[in-house]
Amino acid sequence: MSFLDDLESNLKNLESAEERKDAEERERRLRDQERAATQAIAPWAGELKNSPFTGELLRQAARVGFSTRVKVHAVWLGSTLRLEARDRRMELRPTPSGIVAAYIEPGGETRAEPLDLAGSPEALVRAWLAEPGGAGSLA
Repeated sequence: MSFLDDLESNLKNLESAEERKDAEERERRLRDQERAATQAIAPWAGELKNSPFTGELLRQAARVGFSTRVKVHAVWLGSTLRLEARDRRMELRPTPSGIVAAYIEPGGETRAEPLDLAGSPEALVRAWLAEPGGAGSLA
C-alpha cells in the first residue's frame, strides 16, 4: 500500500468518525427535546387521565352515542385521549399550556380549541356529534 493510499484511507476514516459523532449529537439533542416536551405536558397529561371530567366524558360519549345510534370508540394513545365516531375523531391532547380538543374529519384536522376541565362533558360530546356533516347526522 502506498503512502497516498494510506493517507486517503486515514482521511476517509476521520470523515466517517466525524459523521458518526454529528449523528450521535443530533440524536442526543432530539432525545433531550422529546424529554423536555414530555416533562412540559406531564401535569396536564396526569390531570386529563385522572380527572372526573374524563370519566364523565367517556360515560356521556357512550350515552349520547347510543341515543344517536353511533358507536363511540375511546382509546388512549400515550397521553392523548381519542374518541372516534364512524369517520370522525376528537382528540384531547395535553400541551404545555393546557389541554386542547382537536376535531378531525376524514380530510384532516378541522380545528382545535382549549378544553376547560370544569366544563360540561355532555355539552362537549353533543357539540362534537352534532356538528354539520358530523357523525350525529350520518344515517
